[in-house]
Amino acid sequence: MNAKSDVQLPAVSVIMPVLDEERHLRGAVQAILAQEYAGELEIVIALGPSKDRTDEIAAELVRDTASHANGRVHTVPNPTGRTPAALNAAIKASRHPIVVRVDGHGMLSPDYIAAAVRLLEETGAQNVGGIMHAEGENDWEHAVAAAMTSKIGVGNAAFHTGGEAGPADTVYLGVFRRAALEQQGGYNEEFIRAQDWELNFRIREAGGLIWFSPELRVSYRPRPSVKALAKQYKDYGRWRHVVARYHSGSINLRYLAPPVAVCAIAAGIVVGAALTPLGFVIPGGYLAAIALGSLPAGRGLSLKARLQIPVALATMHMSWGYGFLTSPRSLARRVIASRRPAVRRVDAAS
Repeated sequence: MNAKSDVQLPAVSVIMPVLDEERHLRGAVQAILAQEYAGELEIVIALGPSKDRTDEIAAELVRDTASHANGRVHTVPNPTGRTPAALNAAIKASRHPIVVRVDGHGMLSPDYIAAAVRLLEETGAQNVGGIMHAEGENDWEHAVAAAMTSKIGVGNAAFHTGGEAGPADTVYLGVFRRAALEQQGGYNEEFIRAQDWELNFRIREAGGLIWFSPELRVSYRPRPSVKALAKQYKDYGRWRHVVARYHSGSINLRYLAPPVAVCAIAAGIVVGAALTPLGFVIPGGYLAAIALGSLPAGRGLSLKARLQIPVALATMHMSWGYGFLTSPRSLARRVIASRRPAVRRVDAAS
């Protein structure tokens, strides 16, 4: 036995906020239980008020893992159904010094936890994360996955498109040192969306390091319809604007591109309809750009999936931009008034 295998690995708590995850919850938990990690492991699922069989499946997982050698499942209630409240409830109910966030539709690669724990040690980071690898199960979801992993879809966000390891503003999901979460008081529960970005901003402001590595990979299941995708991205834009109001200096040009595009296209349509057809050059140019940009993104996909990529791109861009532009100032006032909730250790063990 080598010296490395004699080192005791830190115990890990995996926290999962779930709501209406009947379709993917069992697979997500199985991917955690199958991790190639020799340290102690627990899974804490925070259950929102689901309308499907999520609670029943969670109860089965608790029962089935009661004597599992590589981790047990526990549940805690999240009556609000809000993601940040679920995360805080799961953190409070967990015990271990390393906290891994996983969503109910996220599938960890087999070495995810082992690699993350190693990276925390090597880099001294407070949070490490990797690639949100979108994977679909039908033509529409394949199209959305292609859009979400292309630069024309999401810009230069490394956790979507990949890139070199290094310091980052934010990462997908995250593997945290519990001490960093406790120092920051956990997630701000007023941030229904963008709570990861907001928490990572606070960690960085306190001098902590956020580290991105392409070694870490989580398979993600896209929204199943245009309507669901539009709501998701409208909420993203809306709450990203709240972060910008709450934390001055946290915005950059990448986040301003969608609202600028929405304004330019709207102005072009108005000018084209009321004054001169030349106004339609702007929306026409946008449509041409996403059509051309979808070609490399759709390599290897079916014709039906490739034809839907421009629809996915336009839905993402326009919904994000619209959400950003229409984000009410009252949200920022409520966030500022709330401050951050307290998260404390519960019988912490190493």
